[in-house]
Amino acid sequence: MHGIQEMSTLESHTSRSILDLMRMVLLSAFLLFCTSACSSPPEARQQTIDGMLDVPGGRIYYELSNPEAEGIPLLLIHGGPGGTSCGFGLLDDLILDRPVIRYDQLETGKSDRPGNRENWNIGQSVAEIEAIRDVMGLDELHILGLSWGGSVAAEYGLEGDTTGVRSIILGGPLLSTPIWLEDAAVLVSEMPLELQNTIRLHENAGTYSHPDYVAATDSFYSRFLYHQPEKDVPECQGVRGNSEVYNTMWGPTEFASTGTLLNFDRTDRLHELNMPVLFIAGEFDEARPETMHRFASLVPNAEVEIIADAGHMAMVDKPEEYAAVVSSYLRSIEQ
Repeated sequence: MHGIQEMSTLESHTSRSILDLMRMVLLSAFLLFCTSACSSPPEARQQTIDGMLDVPGGRIYYELSNPEAEGIPLLLIHGGPGGTSCGFGLLDDLILDRPVIRYDQLETGKSDRPGNRENWNIGQSVAEIEAIRDVMGLDELHILGLSWGGSVAAEYGLEGDTTGVRSIILGGPLLSTPIWLEDAAVLVSEMPLELQNTIRLHENAGTYSHPDYVAATDSFYSRFLYHQPEKDVPECQGVRGNSEVYNTMWGPTEFASTGTLLNFDRTDRLHELNMPVLFIAGEFDEARPETMHRFASLVPNAEVEIIADAGHMAMVDKPEEYAAVVSSYLRSIEQ
């Protein structure tokens, strides 16, 4: 769960080939929903298409890379709530064996911002996945959800139409707010005593905007959100998250939840996930590796991979290692 601090051939039951998917995207997504100018792909990629597509409540921005690649497509779900998908741009030239789709959830990034608070919930996020699958003809796919995106991916695995979902990858997922806060308390206790006292003082007082508290939270983020110096992600230039969504659904910081997700917990249903699941996290992740193993023990067919010397945003800290783990896992599922 992170806030706006960031960021085999395709075959189906109807024998739709990847070229059919390509035509579907070009004719349906591009002609009907694409913005007036689509991006030009780097040479390393086969092609990139971006645009807008309709979901319940508005339109969302998407980017499709490598539409003619032969692997089963991978759908990427960003964190937040209120984060953006642009950080996934670091993987564009690293996962080339399959179509890769990323998108900004409604209310954030380049997507529409209707401001309808009734849609600020996980059910809306599940509906967005259904809409993407319908428009793009994703009869088979893999799903990777990062942080809050892991909440969404798991919820889709529990409540959505999972026909054709070959695997789900949960990157440092929020699956239980109480457990998340327990982990956060452990990590705060590892910080210098002065910073611990500052955090506790201002949380007790509710003075989350105080400069001392902001500085202490930044120190937490530099340890456990991004463990490496932050990288420049060209795709993120000019792209904004939505702090109002983050504050409303989660709260003021990563380790202080006051929002609608305060009682969120799916640990008692993880045994219902009936597809292969990979948990992936950074060595210094705020979603602690110990917790990933704990969650994996509740899933019938689960594995865990930990990225060394990386934080919660392991995808940004170590993009090459992250992409290698993801690609290797997807190939193993397809074989």
